[in-house]
Amino acid sequence: MDKHKPADEMIKELDNLLSKLNAMEIVASDDFQKNSIKIQRALVEGQIHTINEFQHMKKALDLLTLQLFDVQNKVKN
Repeated sequence: MDKHKPADEMIKELDNLLSKLNAMEIVASDDFQKNSIKIQRALVEGQIHTINEFQHMKKALDLLTLQLFDVQNKVKN
């Protein structure tokens, strides 16, 4: 099983997809294509937001873990 890509790399790829979607919207010839691109853009932006939120959760969990170790050390002493 392949490892997950780092968050920065995933966000960079998603930003590239957004750029391509913007270019596609410019050359889109009808409303169906434009609406499809808007849906795709919303999904990509949602994915970027999810990755960013996950990074925040990881940081919060790390801080919480450090606090738990501090409390454990104070209880032992």
